[in-house]
Amino acid sequence: MIVKLKNTSAREISGALIEAHRGVGNATGLVLTLVIVTDDSRFDEVLEAAKASATVHPSRVIVVNYASEDERNLDATVEVGEGLPGDLIVLGVSGELREHADSVVLPLLLPDSPTIAWWPHEAPDNLAQDPIGSLADRRITDAAGCSDPVAALVRRARNHVPGDTDLTWTRLTRWRALLAASLDQSQQQVTEAVVTAAPDNAPAILLAAWLTSRLHVPVTYEQGDGPGVNAVVLRTPDGDITVRRVAEGSAIYQVPGQPERRVALRRRPLTDLLTEELCRLDADDIFEAAAEQIVAESEGK
Repeated sequence: MIVKLKNTSAREISGALIEAHRGVGNATGLVLTLVIVTDDSRFDEVLEAAKASATVHPSRVIVVNYASEDERNLDATVEVGEGLPGDLIVLGVSGELREHADSVVLPLLLPDSPTIAWWPHEAPDNLAQDPIGSLADRRITDAAGCSDPVAALVRRARNHVPGDTDLTWTRLTRWRALLAASLDQSQQQVTEAVVTAAPDNAPAILLAAWLTSRLHVPVTYEQGDGPGVNAVVLRTPDGDITVRRVAEGSAIYQVPGQPERRVALRRRPLTDLLTEELCRLDADDIFEAAAEQIVAESEGK
């Protein structure tokens, strides 16, 4: 069932949601509320990712779509049933109401369940103090969706508080798992590391910061020929540990004393990244340490 409301209010939206549930049956088993703050530029992609993630995490998805009009207005579309694994509420917010969107969102949150806020592109510097961010238990950003991903990553790091994370970090999950496994197999002390990547690549900068914070060794960033992260080399007394992307979806994995292996290392779609982040609701201390390392490096410490 789809209900469209023009020039409406939070009270009317809540009423429409209740009536829609009466028509198709009450939603059960919803585990969280996902609030997405976006605009028209990536609306379709973001909506698709949110719907797909709800198949794994049945949820109430509230999309706050900031319109460019100056006139104060609130439009809404409420969608339940129709094969959706939860509720979908799209809010069109314009004018001065953009500064008080939390007053609209708050009555729509699921009670007694976590709230997660996601900014798929540009986001406020201090997420926890943002009106929407202040409602959330966890706050997700994506530096890769910003006009200057590296600058956005540094801003995120400088303003990081527990509960913040960035999909730049989630894009590195497979890289981090392979490198951690290689160290478990090698049992050798790493003396230095080299990250090869496209120039000014935000995930690569975060990966280098993670290696520095975990291994406490010099990490060099070198420019590569391919997109994204190309390779990571960890120097040890027994030889180099290497993870090198050789084709879309695969990489060469080499540990001293063992045969070279080809492993899966695909670039993950937005839906996979979001789904992974929705699995975690506690603070990520390892990401926080990597963020602190980025801040230290940006300040020349």
